[in-house]
Amino acid sequence: MEITGSRLLLAVLEAHGIDSVFGYPGGAIMPFYDALLHGGLTHYLVRHEQGAAFAAGAYARTTGRLGVCVSTSGPGATNLVTGLLDAMMDSAPVLAITGQVRSALMGSDGFQEADVVGITSPCTKFNALVTRAADIPATVEKAIRIATSGRPGPVLVDVTTDALKERLTWDAPLTRSAERSGYGEGGRAPELNIAATEAIAALARAERPVIIVGGGTRIAGVVQEFRRLAALIGAPVVATLNGLGTADPSDARYLGMFGMHGHKGANLAVTRADCMLALGVRFDDRVTGDVSKFGRNATVIHCDIDPSEIGKIIHVDVPVVGDLRETIAVLTEVAQVATMPSYEPWLAEVAALKRPLPPARHENGELSATDVLDALAALMEPGTVVTTDVGQHQMWAAQRVRLESSRDFLTSAGLGAMGFGLPAAVGAQVARPGDTVVAILGDGGFQMTMHELATIRRYELPIKIVVMDNRHLGMVRQWQELFYERRIVATDLYDNPEFCTLASAYGIASTRVDRPEDLHRALREMLDSSGAFLLHCACFPTENCFPMVPAGRHIDEMLERTSA
Repeated sequence: MEITGSRLLLAVLEAHGIDSVFGYPGGAIMPFYDALLHGGLTHYLVRHEQGAAFAAGAYARTTGRLGVCVSTSGPGATNLVTGLLDAMMDSAPVLAITGQVRSALMGSDGFQEADVVGITSPCTKFNALVTRAADIPATVEKAIRIATSGRPGPVLVDVTTDALKERLTWDAPLTRSAERSGYGEGGRAPELNIAATEAIAALARAERPVIIVGGGTRIAGVVQEFRRLAALIGAPVVATLNGLGTADPSDARYLGMFGMHGHKGANLAVTRADCMLALGVRFDDRVTGDVSKFGRNATVIHCDIDPSEIGKIIHVDVPVVGDLRETIAVLTEVAQVATMPSYEPWLAEVAALKRPLPPARHENGELSATDVLDALAALMEPGTVVTTDVGQHQMWAAQRVRLESSRDFLTSAGLGAMGFGLPAAVGAQVARPGDTVVAILGDGGFQMTMHELATIRRYELPIKIVVMDNRHLGMVRQWQELFYERRIVATDLYDNPEFCTLASAYGIASTRVDRPEDLHRALREMLDSSGAFLLHCACFPTENCFPMVPAGRHIDEMLERTSA
């Protein structure tokens, strides 16, 4: 059968079950877009390539399946970099397909030429340049296998435009890569049984154990399995930002998020623990604080599929390497036959450590951002998908939203990329069309990718958009207030646009709320709307996000209010 490289690329994607791609066309990738007319893929036209990468990453996080983004050469490809690095930091399986100038032009600084493979090497698990159509199937299949196996992450295939146009005869079958597996056909690794037995024995000896859940639990898709294990062990549970939604929010032993803006009780429990069972956690600086003090009096059990993470940041006493689905299954088997203590004195101590979140300061009856998020959390139905941008609103949301699944909360955790929230909501809504998606955005981050309102309008995505407008880059302003002697520089957004007028220009319904007494009505109007809706929350500008651990301090050294 004679076929072009573009049609062959399309056929490979379809053979791997890809049904949706996010992208933006251009000269070098144009042959692939021409082939889309003959295929079964749904293409979602974003308004900036960065939005395509963020949307693909969100699609992957909400489903566990591969997300795909497409761009042209040069600036199109370089605009994907932030989204690819975000996917790398948070372990989201994303395939980026980029067009490249024709082979004869490479190395001549041709129009829209860039060394895409070189540029993206640090932010992908694998990347490759393809200059012959015949090499497309094997390269794409290898990329997909690497993206979805082990610790998932982004990959990139850069294809020259002449390879996309090239005609060839292709009769070989296009088969799907092997399913992701931690151990392949050989069965359970015997080392896992030994490590799991040692881990449960350490927990049984402990008097003050804590279970820490991270983003690896979301990747492994083990929410219910984890909850059964946690019930068997009976220890308090805390979560990282990416681990939110894994623990049962109604479990009295669940203390919430810990770390720089974690709940006070969660931070104190981790500090006092004599044993930590960490599942899929990177131990980055936002959760450890001062590394020299973190876990210094505890036996640390670290379970992760990526052996390079174990011992990278903190000393680990019991390393457990393996896919978390298998690891949790083995830990559960061992715990079921072990004699576990009740930890009653410790649980009573932990219960006494719990503190309510610091109340907001109301100034002249103005709207508080934390009141908005408390009210929103109370009204959201279980199964609602929440995306956030980055900043104060991100931490306030993480502190307050009750989640039934770890795939229901999407945020740029490791990279902290502003502009993530709105295109992530696009990817999440495409992935889960029957679920409510709420994008919680700051006024700064929203303006970085607000052009994706056009994407929302075009595809009639019923996303609910909450713009927390405090007329500042709030988190940076907070740091300037607390650590730079209140020298407020380049963070005042006094000239923000009228966001409802902006929504109207895109044909999206909206309303503004600036008084506490109108908040419930406005939230109800948004959540009850059948289509996309933007809620502009005009909040007072000086509310700070607490608790807060200053950079470099230990996580029990929390600020709980602004000093006079």
